[in-house]
Amino acid sequence: MTGMVEVPAPAALLPRPVLERSVAADAAAADADAAATRAKVTVREPTGPEELDATCDLFARIWREPPGDRSMTPRALRALSHAGNYVSLALCEDKIIGACTGFFGLADEWKLHSHIAGVDASAQGRNVGFALKTHQRAWVLLRGLDRVSWTYDPLVRRNAYFNLCKLAVSAQSYIVDFYGPMADGINAGDESDRVVVEWHLDDANASLACAGHPREVEVESLRRAGASVALSADATGRPAVGPRHTSTVLVGVPEDIERLRLENPAAARDWRFALRDVLGGLVEDGAQVTGFNREGWYVVQRGQA
Repeated sequence: MTGMVEVPAPAALLPRPVLERSVAADAAAADADAAATRAKVTVREPTGPEELDATCDLFARIWREPPGDRSMTPRALRALSHAGNYVSLALCEDKIIGACTGFFGLADEWKLHSHIAGVDASAQGRNVGFALKTHQRAWVLLRGLDRVSWTYDPLVRRNAYFNLCKLAVSAQSYIVDFYGPMADGINAGDESDRVVVEWHLDDANASLACAGHPREVEVESLRRAGASVALSADATGRPAVGPRHTSTVLVGVPEDIERLRLENPAAARDWRFALRDVLGGLVEDGAQVTGFNREGWYVVQRGQA
């Protein structure tokens, strides 16, 4: 009959709730245990209302959220957890120093969307975020799925490195002003452009990354091979747009966009619009982000990657 929507069978729609162990899940669990040990944390799900309250307070503290505009509430976390979604805490000596939450969604197929992940400032540099994400990977694989998606601000250098190198995710798209105006202390005054990434959990690159072997790129060799620099900082620290006609294109971001937003909002806005034009434009035209490095360079391949 015309006009009817074809509905997949229920078994094809729902993620498998049965915890069937696999080789990939076992290896991921071992990597997660090792990451937690190195970070000197315990990663687990919350046990009660007090921990849910503390988790929401942690998120509010990390993003410096105003009281009336919280990114997450204890009741929402409780509902997500009760419904079988992902909520985890990183604890050091019974103190919550990191947390991560996500929910299942169906687009082309079922996957987990990782909504919020954050680490307290006192624990920065200890790889607590890496311990949380490797725990998330094992948790999702154990539930029969193999993909996690999330978004990040492409101007934040440390987040780009963490996602593209330390976790070996794939950049899927660039979305302009994804959340609309945001009032927290980190994003206020800027537009919320985001790169959507997808983590293929049983991919060889992800497996290597979670075992402690990041996916690094050597930018200087790409320069010598003829890669064009489409965006970089000029002598004043503002964005300078260059050519983007070569097959390999390098796109730079500032060292600390969050500090720049506070010290020079006009320059921060210039970077937002320049990156939107260059990186967003390249991705919209079909180019692929294939890497990043600690010095703040995206590697983008035009045409056949």
